[in-house]
Amino acid sequence: MAIVKKTTPRKRVAKPPKDDMRTYIDKAIELVKWIDTPWKLFEVVILGVLLFGGYFAWDSRQVILNAITQSNHVAKLKEIDALQPIAEKLLKDLDAATVVVYRAALVVNSRTTMVALGQTGRDKSMDGMNSSLFGNDADRNSAMIAMLNGEVQCSKHTVSGKSTEWEAKQGVTFICRGSIPPDMGSFEGYTSVGFKTEPQDLTAVKTRLNLANTDMAK
Repeated sequence: MAIVKKTTPRKRVAKPPKDDMRTYIDKAIELVKWIDTPWKLFEVVILGVLLFGGYFAWDSRQVILNAITQSNHVAKLKEIDALQPIAEKLLKDLDAATVVVYRAALVVNSRTTMVALGQTGRDKSMDGMNSSLFGNDADRNSAMIAMLNGEVQCSKHTVSGKSTEWEAKQGVTFICRGSIPPDMGSFEGYTSVGFKTEPQDLTAVKTRLNLANTDMAK
């Protein structure tokens, strides 16, 4: 009697249908076609960064886009010669350790340092320093969304780049940030005020910061 060997059928891994692959490619192509303006490109980049970093609220998307689309209709930032005396008075009135004024460009997700003041005066080595507005730092991203909503955001100071490292070297442990000008949807830049200890009256700090930021806009 002949012995019949049993064979176990091999399992085949199903390959994605060609139609599905085409769907993915078509979607990628459609995304590229959709990015026909700088602010659309900015939206895609920011959504990718923030989603990857674990921080993003869907309603923040509209806040960012509104600020970008209105950027050509808001007041502009004054020149450095006009910004410095306003920043110096703000530093003195709030008994702050630092005041840094940034010009913002939402469309390309960048900020430029205009004036950096410490208790010994202006540090011109910080002039013109460029960095991103949004990034992997959740605290700064949260502050950005608050400022786009017309709010002053105060929190513990964290080092996330060269400018915040400079603030830390001046003894900053607490920081308040406000939009220039301080109106919701108007964002030409922002002011960062650093303190060695948390101020007792944050309401007064926010009010004074908004007044200075109003003066900094043309």
